[in-house]
Amino acid sequence: MTNDTVIKEVAGKVAIVTGAASGIGRAVVELLRERGAKVVAEDVNPTVQDLACDGVAPLVADITVDGSAEAAVTLAEERFGALDILVNNAGRILYKELIELSREEWDWQMQTNVTGAFLHSREAQKAMMGRRSGAIVNIASYASFFAFPGISAYAASKGALAQLTRTQALEAIPHGIRANAIGVGDVVTNILDHFREDGRAFLAEHGGKAPIGRAADPREIAEIVAFLASERASFMVGAVVMADGGMSVPVG
Repeated sequence: MTNDTVIKEVAGKVAIVTGAASGIGRAVVELLRERGAKVVAEDVNPTVQDLACDGVAPLVADITVDGSAEAAVTLAEERFGALDILVNNAGRILYKELIELSREEWDWQMQTNVTGAFLHSREAQKAMMGRRSGAIVNIASYASFFAFPGISAYAASKGALAQLTRTQALEAIPHGIRANAIGVGDVVTNILDHFREDGRAFLAEHGGKAPIGRAADPREIAEIVAFLASERASFMVGAVVMADGGMSVPVG
């Protein structure tokens, strides 16, 4: 395989990326576009419109609301003629111990991390089935399998996303559609900004606890997304690829 093949690994493909305004989502949009894909960039934050260009169609939408997934798929098909890739990246996190959680906070956590991914996966699979090809990549977490105090709702949501990935993978592969996930560790993004001013610094510091000794840059995760979305990962079905700097490796 030549370097040019790798660089153009998603050339001619059409993708939807949720949570595209910043962080991992924005890095994924930029990398897929660099490598030849056309992208619907979806986010509830209107700043996603800053990504608009030839080959990137922004969509301001709440992924948890009925009709948003359908709108994203329709935009991909009408603007770019098809849908080949879905990246369920949108996510949020709540730090609060279980006994302090309200029902509203629990629902708030689940809606984006699980329900939004379900709705978009369902509609994307419907669109891909007619072409008998496609790739779905879910941004899960090392918290899909491991936990620490204060993230019960988040860990539950990411565990559900991992299982959603595996189940859909089995249902979709007879139609030529692969579903996989990434077990992401600490990445320096704005995901904590809604409840602490030092969110990026905290993620960088917490990432230092991983064996690798640091948090990830969003581009590092985007590289794995591009691989899983491409034909280079053609034999990968229902995998949760850990990209957490060794955080999930048991220490003897």
